[in-house]
Amino acid sequence: MGCVLALFKEVNLVDEALLELDSVSKIFTTGLLGGTRIKAVDNVSMKVYKGEILGILGESGSGKSTIAKLILKILKPTSGKILYRGRDVWSIDNKVYYRRVQGVFQDPYASFNPRRRVLDIFVDTMRNYYAELTSKITEELERALSKVGMNVKDVIGKYSHEFSGGQLQRLSIARALLVKPEAIVADEPVSMVDASTRIDILNIFIDLKEEEGLASIIIGHDLGLASYVSDRVVVLYKGQVVEQGTVNILRDPAHPYTKMLLEAVPRIDYKWTTPLRYQVESVQTRHTTGCVFVNRCPFRLEDKCAKLEPHVVNLGDSQVKCWLYAEK
Repeated sequence: MGCVLALFKEVNLVDEALLELDSVSKIFTTGLLGGTRIKAVDNVSMKVYKGEILGILGESGSGKSTIAKLILKILKPTSGKILYRGRDVWSIDNKVYYRRVQGVFQDPYASFNPRRRVLDIFVDTMRNYYAELTSKITEELERALSKVGMNVKDVIGKYSHEFSGGQLQRLSIARALLVKPEAIVADEPVSMVDASTRIDILNIFIDLKEEEGLASIIIGHDLGLASYVSDRVVVLYKGQVVEQGTVNILRDPAHPYTKMLLEAVPRIDYKWTTPLRYQVESVQTRHTTGCVFVNRCPFRLEDKCAKLEPHVVNLGDSQVKCWLYAEK
């Protein structure tokens, strides 16, 4: 374990990001001859610091899950770099990297081998990463399970199909915690669990942040849950970051797309008025020039938005990519 820490000890995390995406793009090609190119992630830059929860938001097809796979080294970026403590993640041995960065996925049932007992899977995880701690396996299992409100007795002799979706997602988080990571990438972690247990799952990430300084990247499309759990948020549209900053941008958004997302959230304390008329457009439609949101935006500037890509503008505790603010 000492050699693992030595790889990163030169970086001061007070000033440096734990994880950073630096101008990352991912292009997929389709067809036998690769004739169609789809830019799923388009020049994305963001940072994640120790002990914070970063929410990544956007509708289906915006590139959220692709970013999760890039960070977890499931996919390799077409261009740009992903850095962990200042080092390119592709220069770090997988076993070393996954002891520091773990993933929790949308479907908890697909995360476990249905033919094996859950406890056996946990034990194999411990032995794979901590061969020298074999004598303390039970102690470490109890530690990880207690963090998610469970214990070893709850899982002895059971297979994955014997748990509810909420229980199994708790076990997915516990398995990630077995290797004592510094960051967890959670892709839609509550979308397949009962509504009554969603807050309980998110509270686990909040407790881990407060008690252990664990950083989490939580990907989703529910703005209410993101507002509850996140310290900072990133809003994606068609693979681009259109707005990012503190969670306050979900209360006072700047970008028209973020405003559109908020207007779609039902509210019982809000008197319905005539909404802004946003155009409907497939998220698969791509543009080579101008703003990616131009065809749907009711505020578009005809002389610029369709022709020139907007600049990123700093607005205090947030950044927005929009000509409405670049003009000012």
